[in-house]
Amino acid sequence: MTTLTKLNPKTAADRLKAGDAVLIDIRERDEYAREHIPGAISLPVSALDDADLTLEADQHAIFHCKSGMRTDANCARLAQHVDGEAFTLEGGLDAWRALGLPTAKDAKAPLEINRQVQITSGSLVLIGVLLGWFVTPALFGLSAFVGAGLMFAGISGWCGMATLLQAMPWNRRQSA
Repeated sequence: MTTLTKLNPKTAADRLKAGDAVLIDIRERDEYAREHIPGAISLPVSALDDADLTLEADQHAIFHCKSGMRTDANCARLAQHVDGEAFTLEGGLDAWRALGLPTAKDAKAPLEINRQVQITSGSLVLIGVLLGWFVTPALFGLSAFVGAGLMFAGISGWCGMATLLQAMPWNRRQSA
């Protein structure tokens, strides 16, 4: 079985420049669209089992996410999809950017769905508390409802708010 070794961003950049490695971004597509490392292949960990990852015989995979936590948490799954030597980018995109290495940004891309959920749920909880305090205590129920929804999302892995936000016009892909 392949084991994944950590590479610091400078070493990873050198290997990519030499052409003996392929960088694979395991973040979700909305995260990749907002900012990514030029030349990185988008292969979300959520779609990993359906993907066909084929590398040249002399190339090695370098997997990365935003901070390194997702790649660390999914090392065993990632290793199953490559033969031979493979790596993770230590510190992920954050460490890459901290060293001043280039990234491709699209400020016009919508915020990542997770951030939209955090902003929306936080706003609804705050509104529910304020309305419950100043209007009627029954409106504390809004905060309770949002809290229950977040608990359900954490337990089940399905978030109704994320599904609803993905359908919003600003998150729809524009046709070319």
